[in-house]
Amino acid sequence: MVHTFAELVVGGVLFAPFATYLVAALVLIVVLRPLLHVVGFAKMFSHASVAELSLYVTILSLLVLLF
Repeated sequence: MVHTFAELVVGGVLFAPFATYLVAALVLIVVLRPLLHVVGFAKMFSHASVAELSLYVTILSLLVLLF
């Protein structure tokens, strides 16, 4: 089974699919931040920024595994 990766082309420059996943994960985190604030995500952890970074890495990993 061969999996072909579709590169993102911007202005004639080819970007690896991982770059697309990075941007997609960032967009998802930006969309989720207000919801996380309402739920009190920052109050659950002693270092909220590290927890948010871990959530970003988790979402990025899921994107890589699923697509």
